Amino acid sequence: MIRALIFDVDGTLAETEELHRRAFNETFRAAGLGWHWSRADYARLLTTTGGKERITRHLDELGLDPAGFPVAALHAAKTGRYGALIAGGELSLRPGIAALLVEARRVGLRLACATTTSAPNVEALCRACFGKPAEEVFEVIAAGDIVTAKKPAPDIYHHALADLGLGPEQAVAFEDSANGLSAARAAGLACVVSPGVYTLHEDFPGALAVLDCFSELGGIAGLAALLAPAQ
Repeated sequence: MIRALIFDVDGTLAETEELHRRAFNETFRAAGLGWHWSRADYARLLTTTGGKERITRHLDELGLDPAGFPVAALHAAKTGRYGALIAGGELSLRPGIAALLVEARRVGLRLACATTTSAPNVEALCRACFGKPAEEVFEVIAAGDIVTAKKPAPDIYHHALADLGLGPEQAVAFEDSANGLSAARAAGLACVVSPGVYTLHEDFPGALAVLDCFSELGGIAGLAALLAPAQ
């Protein structure tokens, strides 16, 4: 019996990645670094989860020692810029997300998020897109650096399930990327995938369903129909 839905954030709740890329580039420019991540650059870097981890990877690719750069400070500045962009109204939920969350609450399903993005980013998105603080949208918020191993490792999902007090058979994950799907499946969760603009090219073996849009799910009844053959 499904008792909870667990959502990824970036690319799943909303198409956030272009705003992230813009915030990174504005931060790099303000710091005088001369770096600029093109869409192709960012698509490649997105295979590494976590903003600090992407900066570190970029430094490695440049042949520079990450220990000599203020990676955490750069990422903190980027987080502030990203929050300001969202607060300016430059983000909306992906189609189907709002209706799915409303219906889930109506039928008594619990809601959580499991994401490698930072908690301030989750907060900014919820205030901008739902008009509420994150804690009023999600009962459990598993975000950022609360686990060391990020997606595709399952740790963030294990954390969310532990906070919910549920087993993996009692929840369904919602993701947009192959890394996210791998993390959910490794945690034992069924996972519905709707790829975002940066993950359309990825493959999703083992997904419960792969949808162009979450509105194609057909709500909780559609989810139940997908789960029925496995029950």
